[in-house]
Amino acid sequence: MLLGLPARDRDYLVLDATVEEFLRAHPSAMPVGKTFPVFILNGQEFSFLRAPTLAEDLRLRDFTVNAVALDESGGLVCHPRALEDITSRTLRPAGADSLRVDPLRVLRAARFIAQLPEFHASDELTAAMRDASGAVGSVFADRAGQETRKALASDRPGEFLRLLGRAGCLSPWFAEFADAADIPAGPPQYHDCSVLEHTARVMDRLAAASPGDEMAVWMGLCHDIGKTSTPRDELPRHIGHDLRGETLAVTLGERLRLPARLIRAGGDAARWHMTAAKYPELRPATRVDLLLRLKSRGVLREMFRLAAIDQGVDHLPLVEADLAAILAVSLPRKLRDLGARTGEILRDLRIRALRESPHT
Repeated sequence: MLLGLPARDRDYLVLDATVEEFLRAHPSAMPVGKTFPVFILNGQEFSFLRAPTLAEDLRLRDFTVNAVALDESGGLVCHPRALEDITSRTLRPAGADSLRVDPLRVLRAARFIAQLPEFHASDELTAAMRDASGAVGSVFADRAGQETRKALASDRPGEFLRLLGRAGCLSPWFAEFADAADIPAGPPQYHDCSVLEHTARVMDRLAAASPGDEMAVWMGLCHDIGKTSTPRDELPRHIGHDLRGETLAVTLGERLRLPARLIRAGGDAARWHMTAAKYPELRPATRVDLLLRLKSRGVLREMFRLAAIDQGVDHLPLVEADLAAILAVSLPRKLRDLGARTGEILRDLRIRALRESPHT
């Protein structure tokens, strides 16, 4: 509200009742807190003081800018640095132990920086994240995945990866990228940055092109993951990174317990983005197989947007013309219901249609 952004939910801190009194008055409230008593009632969150006073309670929150309470009369009760940090757009831990007591806050910090790109991480925050890095693995996988998905749908998702990298917090959840800041993205004539920075840039550009599209951004995160496993003596080239990357991307998605559609999309992005980037050079048969595979997996347009942002050449108009030509092909009735032979004939007709297409 202080930033002028819409309030999506309201969380209430109960000061005038005990937990028992609250539950007697609201027996339908659902407990969701594990460390502290927190309840959901009619879609709203209700919690109770974690310290003897409200001022002390606010110091136990995650970040100073979140340690702000609004009372019934409209008055603010704030952490001593809250308003200053909101004004200067600074993300700072509310206390010295804020991240150590709840390592999920390490991922939340990176997610907030992605969602609020005008904010910057204070030196205190980066140091606190680094100090808590050894405990990040204790976070439940579902919670790590939730924070990741929120970052993917943000305005600057690349900041999520960048901050975790600067703070040394990519392991274990993003272990594949732990050394990516020290790996060149490619030969100097093609890339001027590391694998980590290139990945973050692609994520940001995809978010700008398709705001809120978590799948497109996840594909951007995964597309060059295979480069993180390139043998050091082969650098700065990354021969075969697309083949290596598919398994790495799937493993990463499964570790975060992401939805199956995202896991598949990440694997497809790693495996096929190089092929998609060279689409005009492909033979008609390869084009048919690639387009039908990507269409069946629901990532066709996303793949070619990724290739355009990654390589700087947009093949989507040609792809859409070819896809229309393929889908316009129909089998004569006498060639249907021939089992596997029907599929072979249909593929051959589609290949012929592309060969004869004026776009090819």
